[in-house]
Amino acid sequence: MEARELINRYNAGERDFKGVNLMGANLERAKLPGINLSDAYLGAVNLSRANLKGANLTRTYLFRADLNCAKVHEASLTQADLTKANLQGAYFVKSILKDAKLSGARLNHVNLRQANLTGVNLCGANLQGINFRSANLKDVNLSWANLSGARLSGANFQGATLNGVKLSGAYMNGVDLHGVDLDGVNLSNAKISGANLSETNLSVANLSDTQLRTVFMSRANLHAANLQGANLLRAGLCEIDFSKADLTEARLEKADLTGANLNKACLVDTNLRQASLRNAYLWGATLQNVDFADTNLSGANFRGAHWAEVDWQLAILEEATLPEGVR
Repeated sequence: MEARELINRYNAGERDFKGVNLMGANLERAKLPGINLSDAYLGAVNLSRANLKGANLTRTYLFRADLNCAKVHEASLTQADLTKANLQGAYFVKSILKDAKLSGARLNHVNLRQANLTGVNLCGANLQGINFRSANLKDVNLSWANLSGARLSGANFQGATLNGVKLSGAYMNGVDLHGVDLDGVNLSNAKISGANLSETNLSVANLSDTQLRTVFMSRANLHAANLQGANLLRAGLCEIDFSKADLTEARLEKADLTGANLNKACLVDTNLRQASLRNAYLWGATLQNVDFADTNLSGANFRGAHWAEVDWQLAILEEATLPEGVR
């Protein structure tokens, strides 16, 4: 079928074009809301800036198709083949892309807010600036993907694979990453306030200058993680593992570090004002110019800690084991 025939028949009221062959057709800026193109062959078709709102593109073959800045919101693309398609700037809000093929697709700055991408493979994809707000990313493979600057607040990451993913500067406020493996992941400058990171593995991760206010991270593993300049105001950090972590200039005011492991951690210019470190372990930790004003250090153990310019008298020290030289 030629592009002109499709448009004429659509304008005449026809909507069902299931299985049609439009390989290489030019449908740039075509207005086709509600069209049924399921099982259609649309390889290398030009749909740049087309309107496909509410379209049925289930199992549609869109290999190398151009959907640059196309409006494909509230559409069904379940099992669609979008391999190597150009989706830059496309609008897929509330669309269903369950089990779609997106290998090699260009996805920069695509809007997938509230979209369903269950089971999609995005391994190694360049997703810089993509909008995944409140999207369903259940069982999605994001290993080695570049999500720098991506909008991910409210997204569902249940069962997602995030090995080696880049999340620097990403917006992830309120996400649930409970128990997820983020070993060595780059989250520098990310916004993760109010998120659930309890029991999450962030060993050796880069969280420098990251916003983690009121985050819940109880029993999380941040062994040797970089938290320089991180903001953890009022964070829930009970029994967290900060061993060998770098907390230089980190803000931990009013944070709950009850039972935390800070053995050999670096706390230089760290703000722990009004925080709770009850029964915390700080063996061999480095403490320099730490703000302990009104900090609860009851039962904390500082055995072998190295300290300088610390005013211990400002803290609550009941039953604390203090380092040598403290009077």
